[in-house]
Amino acid sequence: MRRKLLCVDDEEVIRITMAAILNQHGFDVAPAATVAEALQKITSEKFDVLLSDLNIGNPGDGLTVVSAMRRTQPEAVTMILTGYPAFETALEAIRQQVDDYIVKPADIPALVSAIERKLAAPREHRRLPQPQRAAMLLQQNIGRIEELWLSAVESDRLLSRVTVEHKQRIEYLRSLLDEIIRAALSFAGGETVDAPSPFTLHMTLREFTGCTPSMILTEFCLLRRVLSQVVQENLLLVNLSYIVPDLALVNQCLDKVAQVTLEMLFGPSQGETYVSA
Repeated sequence: MRRKLLCVDDEEVIRITMAAILNQHGFDVAPAATVAEALQKITSEKFDVLLSDLNIGNPGDGLTVVSAMRRTQPEAVTMILTGYPAFETALEAIRQQVDDYIVKPADIPALVSAIERKLAAPREHRRLPQPQRAAMLLQQNIGRIEELWLSAVESDRLLSRVTVEHKQRIEYLRSLLDEIIRAALSFAGGETVDAPSPFTLHMTLREFTGCTPSMILTEFCLLRRVLSQVVQENLLLVNLSYIVPDLALVNQCLDKVAQVTLEMLFGPSQGETYVSA
């Protein structure tokens, strides 16, 4: 009996090649070029296997497709194709959420063998854990956040020149994350974020002494990007019913701290400029 496989990739050559090869190995392949097309097929057709590129148009979009497949057709095998084998930590996070990942260019015999092994595995091995609120997920991945954020800051041409002890940066980041997580956990709908706590402000001002307004905004933007990346890496574990308000509150908290920091260091006009930006 031939198995049905959904192949999602924004590169036409890969879709055509995969379809031709996998058809020869007993799979009926349905191609999809976009996330929207993949989601439409998932809701209207039955599949045994999903094979999706990690980055479909935007980085990490493949996990959105995997999440939809896992929740709509939990018995299907889900596999990710990625062209970035160097990101071992990120790949390990992905490995924990999908049945397997394959590094491009794919070794076809190994790919087919991996699919067959996963199809033969007991269904309970592929069940998703209970979905979590974004704040809990961030709390459980503080080490990953620290790793990504410190790397981003130290790689920035201007921020890397600011003389700040490693310990001080970590203390600052953790105080800010505590603030964000506290706000997100207390969210019940419609609230606005309170002003940052005195401790968080103290740590923030220590961190940004000697920085220009542009450098401060750059650092907050880097943290926003890191938090989004961590959520994206763990998309299958997130409660999607709350993902929009949760992330909105995280960003609101970051904005509040950034605004107050600019006002205290450079005057109210800089805070007003940030709000209107």
